[in-house]
Amino acid sequence: MSEKVYTEGRVSAQDGLGLYYRDYGPRRGGATPVLCLPGLTRNCRDFHAVAKGLMADRRVICPDIRGRGQSERDPNWRNYDPVVYISDFRHMLTALGLHRVFVIGTSMGGVLAMAMGAAMPTTIAGALINDVGPVIDDAGITDIIRYVERSDQVFGNWQDAADFLKSCFLDMPGMDNDAWLGAVRRTYRERPDGSVVIDWDPAIAKPLREQRRNADLWPLFRSLKKVPVLVVRGAVSDVLSAETLDQMADAIPGLATITVPGVGHAPTLAEANIPEALNDILDAVDRTGH
Repeated sequence: MSEKVYTEGRVSAQDGLGLYYRDYGPRRGGATPVLCLPGLTRNCRDFHAVAKGLMADRRVICPDIRGRGQSERDPNWRNYDPVVYISDFRHMLTALGLHRVFVIGTSMGGVLAMAMGAAMPTTIAGALINDVGPVIDDAGITDIIRYVERSDQVFGNWQDAADFLKSCFLDMPGMDNDAWLGAVRRTYRERPDGSVVIDWDPAIAKPLREQRRNADLWPLFRSLKKVPVLVVRGAVSDVLSAETLDQMADAIPGLATITVPGVGHAPTLAEANIPEALNDILDAVDRTGH
């Protein structure tokens, strides 16, 4: 169970849907606040360790995106769309009185960070984009879609769920059984009878294939060219290729990058060198007032 070093809150989205978030660190003062955005099926629990590492100096907001974790499920699956998610973040930040934030985004959360650069340019002070880019490798996105479409199952216990998750993501050779158990405990939930199920709305799978066909992410990524950006890549990722990372560096001069050896999609952000690099880019954001 996560150590309770945060407060919990809820806001209503523009359409009335209830959105949950964890709130770490000082409410007033402090350095540039941070907004942490998880991957497609993930939730705020993924960022507990990151938030704990940052909360002494700054406020850290970790939301559950609609349909995930403790945020409400949407009765209209068509609202599981990046445009709606961006509106949710805008509404949440306004409700919390936050006008400028540094965004940490993993996988889908990284795409949403890029979208915020285009849709909310005065709000985003910088970004860490974790293992995703303007070009998403076909193999990786196919694996993710296949996983989401077949993960609406009931598992007898946490180990069965961890074994299933491991079988779906074979590009994570550095993770031992305890790491897989930790990952599944952050993404699934236990029912009163002891069985384990996903902690997201299965309907998030419905719009995925259409969104994949219609995606042109380069304009979104280039919208971040005026703020400090760090891109993290797993060396054996099947979502963000080394070639795409090079193209991203060409598109934004001064882009900071880290490639994590032996790790696939996606790094946990606890790997060696990442906390230091994150603190460095946050220091730069604080100094320059981006």
